[in-house]
Formats: sequence, structure tokens, C-alpha cells
Amino acid sequence: QVQFVESGGGLVQPGGSLRLSCVASGFGFSLDYYTIAWFRQAPGKEREGISCISASDGWTSYAESVKGRFTISRDNAKNTVYLQLNSLKPEDTAVYFCAGASHPELLSLNAVDFHSWGQGTQVTVSS
Repeated sequence: QVQFVESGGGLVQPGGSLRLSCVASGFGFSLDYYTIAWFRQAPGKEREGISCISASDGWTSYAESVKGRFTISRDNAKNTVYLQLNSLKPEDTAVYFCAGASHPELLSLNAVDFHSWGQGTQVTVSS
């Protein structure tokens, strides 16, 4: 069974940056075959898919709300996916989750397409 653990969240001022990490593990697991996405959920709001990176070819997708500010990347040798958050705004405040799907060609921001989830890391943007 694959597990995902997020880290890197915290309190940052508007305009600041953070880098989130999502480390995957499991018996016989290889990140090579997993598409990974990042989601976020703010209090009182629905979970929002914000970025995805496919296993095959490393194709990426971003929600309009973060395009140009966030960058997703992966290091399969370290079983880790990163999300670089730049030019942060107060409305980026949320719990950020990573999720995986054992579908190498998938590129999706829809939560129903992902079967394994981390516990989340809190990002707070405030002055």
C-alpha cells in the first residue's frame, strides 16, 4: 500500500514563497508509475485541484488560480514530488494535499481520479 507524506507548509507573508514536498513510500513502490496531483482545501470551501504531473513524459497541468505562480516537479529517484509556491496571496491559505494514481498517462485535477492521499500540510499566508 502506497503512502504519501506532505511537508513544507507554514506561515508566510503575502508575496512570499514556500516549497512543499510529497514523499511516497510503500512495499515495492516506484513513483515511476504514478501520476501525482496537489489539491488544497480552505475552511468552508471544497477541495480544489491545483496542479498535476503525469508519470509518463512529466506533463503538467495547473488550475487558473495558480498558473504562473506555482510549479510542480518530480524526482523519481527520491520518490518525491515538489510544489513550488511563489507570489503567495492570502487566498492561497489552505491545507495542501498530495494524491497519487497508478495511471502513468493520467493528467487530471479531479479528486475522484486519485486513490491514495496524504494527510496534508497547512499553508497560511498572512501579514
